[in-house]
Amino acid sequence: MDELLSVFSVEAREQLEAMEAGLMQLEQGDRDPETINAVFRAAHTIKGGAGVVEIHSVEKFTHVLENVLDRLRNGEIDVSGEMISALLLGCDHIGALLTVVQAGEMEPDDELRLAGDAITAALRPFLGSKAQAATVAGQGATERADGDIQRDSRDNATNDCWHISIRFGQNVLRNGMDPLAFLRYLLNLGEIAHITTLTDALPEADQMDPELCYLGFEISFRSHASKDAIEKVFDFCRDDCDLHILPPNSKVDDFLQLIEALPEETMRLGEILVKSGALTQEELDAGLRQQAGAKAAAGISAPAPQLGDILVRQHNVQPELVEAAATKQKTVSDKKAAESNLIRVHADKLDQLIDLVGELVIAGASANLLAKKSGEGTLVEATSVLSRLVESIRDSALQLRMVQIGETFNRFHRVARDVSRELGKDIELVITGAETELDKSVVEKIGDPLMHLVRNAMDHGIESAEVRAANGKPVKGRVELNAYHDSGSIVIEVVDDGGGLNKDRIQAKAIERGLLQQGETLSDQEVVNLIFEAGFSTVEKVTNLSGRGVGMDVVRKNITALRGSVDVKTELGAGSRFTIRLPLTLAIIDGFLTGVGKSSYVIPLDMVVECIELANTSADRDYINLRGEVLPFVRLRELFEVSGKQPPRENVVVVQYAGQKAGIVVDQLLGEFQTVIKPLGTLFRNMRGIGGSTILGSGEVALILDVQALVSRSARAEEQLAHGNTGMRRLEVH
Repeated sequence: MDELLSVFSVEAREQLEAMEAGLMQLEQGDRDPETINAVFRAAHTIKGGAGVVEIHSVEKFTHVLENVLDRLRNGEIDVSGEMISALLLGCDHIGALLTVVQAGEMEPDDELRLAGDAITAALRPFLGSKAQAATVAGQGATERADGDIQRDSRDNATNDCWHISIRFGQNVLRNGMDPLAFLRYLLNLGEIAHITTLTDALPEADQMDPELCYLGFEISFRSHASKDAIEKVFDFCRDDCDLHILPPNSKVDDFLQLIEALPEETMRLGEILVKSGALTQEELDAGLRQQAGAKAAAGISAPAPQLGDILVRQHNVQPELVEAAATKQKTVSDKKAAESNLIRVHADKLDQLIDLVGELVIAGASANLLAKKSGEGTLVEATSVLSRLVESIRDSALQLRMVQIGETFNRFHRVARDVSRELGKDIELVITGAETELDKSVVEKIGDPLMHLVRNAMDHGIESAEVRAANGKPVKGRVELNAYHDSGSIVIEVVDDGGGLNKDRIQAKAIERGLLQQGETLSDQEVVNLIFEAGFSTVEKVTNLSGRGVGMDVVRKNITALRGSVDVKTELGAGSRFTIRLPLTLAIIDGFLTGVGKSSYVIPLDMVVECIELANTSADRDYINLRGEVLPFVRLRELFEVSGKQPPRENVVVVQYAGQKAGIVVDQLLGEFQTVIKPLGTLFRNMRGIGGSTILGSGEVALILDVQALVSRSARAEEQLAHGNTGMRRLEVH
């Protein structure tokens, strides 16, 4: 049951995202019936799943949303801002109920229940009197005793009923489904007038498997629901059951065809249909005689004709239309078959796989090293093939965890809507690069920093409509979320066309808070970076969104923990651009192995541009002329205080990060190396220039260089050199 609840929660949250996206489209002017149907189907699926796993709080509340969406789908009400707001609050409430379920509680507490009642009250004006009555009836039905399916013994006139024939597959119980739960959920759509339980498939007692299901049902069902809605009740077991649904007042021929399609004996089924009121005995006898005569005249004993032939012969339907419909149905079936090829894998299992692949990479490197030392040609060749296979396995395993960042970006449409309404601003959110992929673990951790940046852009960045109009800007503000790949990293930008950051005001506030001394001179970039200090805020008035100085420091802290960086470019009156750079994965990378003395260092290969020999240069000069370009460099021997004599020949590894180039001076170039990233201990966590560690094939530990920190250090050194300052030769700790 715990596994069922877990699967339901995951799938329900996916449906909630689909609902929210559809509602946002409707509010923005989309009136495509398919959009409305998609929102309705999402709500219906959530309610159906909740009924199957017996989470009645979700089932009853979603039933209210479904009624509103049903009226919208039928054209009884129009889209309005108030209705969309109430439905979005309903989505939030379902999410809160799911959180309660995931915490192990099947029922919400009083506070959450009252919140649901308030949302239901807000939706009541959109329900209509008939829908409200249906909602009450549906809720009452789900609250009936679990063991009983209600029957209407007072009215046997069932020719106005739907007829449902269902034979559950043998593996239904093993798959965690309860046949009676589907029938109880059916009561939400109407009333069961008559039901017959079939046990014809039940074997002898000594041959019966208690884990298998042998049940079938013939049901007369009185409802105003559509056939599609009734079919969706059985969506969760559709692949494990044989389902036939006939509409009210169906022809006798339709029932005869149903009898032939079902596995039970003809007369047995006929008696059931007569008893349920679907047919009279006279209609059944006449229909069977006519069918037998038609078969005898044709000289056939085969089953009833196919549906297409029946439509052509009895209803004058054009054969071309039947063929087109069959082709369309095959396309739909093929699509469903393709979707069924998808499987869900728990994230912990993927993490475990990546860890094992990492150990495999290390073991492969060790085997390769031993093979080279042995000098055996065949062994070297075998380990070379092994290394290629390990690399392919590594790439495939990492690809399993790659997801599109669009899933994270799309949630900000709702954020933009709610914040705009709260602030009274007209703000447009534009997303580009949603298809850009990166590691799932990175996606999960980047959500909160992006949330802070987007909300700050809307609150601080975008001016009020009056100010924008006075400055000649469009009244509607614009916030952009962009993502793209660059030099082995993913770049995420949050851009706004607001007023930009006021550097004078930032500097004044920093002096006021004691972060700067009066008269201290900072570069423009250093002034802007003050916004990332803990507790720093230039807002005079605290609001629900900002002003407490909490947020931007968390942004930088979280991004740094992901081995990334965040930079800001701003122009007063024109807007700001926050640029986040992150590694594509936190697990395994291709590295370039270098040596300094007896120490080994790994540089991420994606950031390596070229390698050159370091010509004789002054000991106090930290730059060279690279084909007419000034290239600042860092000597690892000095930076990390590596002991030993400096070799006569040194090499420069030219690296690039965020458009800036720098050189890293090393003693030896040892070639490419598959790098399994191991985190550093707490003692070295704040050391600049080091991003992690890895284990070599020899068992020795090599440090992975933080290229972003080294490039930034070189850039600052070059800038200070231009101002006549030297130094910065010690290892920096922040």
